[in-house]
Amino acid sequence: MNRQDRTFLPQNLRLSFSLKKLLFIVAFLPLSQLLWGQSESSDFMRSTGKIYVVVAVIIAIFIGIVLFLIFLDRKLTKLENQIKEHD
Repeated sequence: MNRQDRTFLPQNLRLSFSLKKLLFIVAFLPLSQLLWGQSESSDFMRSTGKIYVVVAVIIAIFIGIVLFLIFLDRKLTKLENQIKEHD
């Protein structure tokens, strides 16, 4: 039994390994160019001092999420206690 007999795809839907590799490279090549282009904006943010604003916003969002989770946990604990008392 050869490898082609064990596959479940029809013959016309099978892609060779080299063709898959080529499609992968073509699909992700533009993404690598975008990643190289991001260094200038971070340098600009540092030079103008706006990076601190970005960091402050990220920290504020993180603190907000943590506070929301604490509030939600307390509320769920109260509901669980009410259910236990009711039963």
